[in-house]
Amino acid sequence: MIRILIVDDQHIIRQGIKSMLECSPDLQVIGEAENGQKAISMLEGYANDQIAMLHPDIVLMDIRMPVMDGVAATQAISQSYPQTKVIVLTTFDDDEYVSQAMRLGAKGYLLKDTEPDQIASAIRAVYKGHTQLGPGLLEKVLLVPETISNPPPPELELLTSRELEVLRLIASGANNREIANALFLSENTVKNYVTNILSCLNVRDRTQAALLARSL
Repeated sequence: MIRILIVDDQHIIRQGIKSMLECSPDLQVIGEAENGQKAISMLEGYANDQIAMLHPDIVLMDIRMPVMDGVAATQAISQSYPQTKVIVLTTFDDDEYVSQAMRLGAKGYLLKDTEPDQIASAIRAVYKGHTQLGPGLLEKVLLVPETISNPPPPELELLTSRELEVLRLIASGANNREIANALFLSENTVKNYVTNILSCLNVRDRTQAALLARSL
């Protein structure tokens, strides 16, 4: 059972999401909060109870809320409760919010008009350790410039020049066949490169690798 905390300042939105998610037998909504500060207080309460079954696995986080917005709450939760993963769920298709939330620890970003089954699938994917971005959102994360220039992650130095070429193409959204055609390689060779890249970068999927590739 995947335990979920819904954070949104609109009661009707929280109830709608709850009703939608509870149609799936493997998803359980264990709490609701109307702003980021309330969500953090609830997580503190769960932690103090020290009952594992009360701890949310996933937080569905709205962005624009009073008291404490979703960006600040995402950062606080990611730092203090790393076992709880945040998926940003919002109506605002805002490039900077997408980039900020992902940099501060969110593991997924979906728009509220995403189909219910896709939201449920995203929750399951993030629960398993993957990163999940809605259609078109990866490109926005990659294109928004960093406000502070950070050095490239040291893991990138472990990659060969060919692996870096493959990584850049992954970041552009190319699939294995497209990468193979661009670099005149077989698909099996590309698959081997991708496997090694994910291992060297210590990431679970192509989306996480693409986010690291922003510093290239």
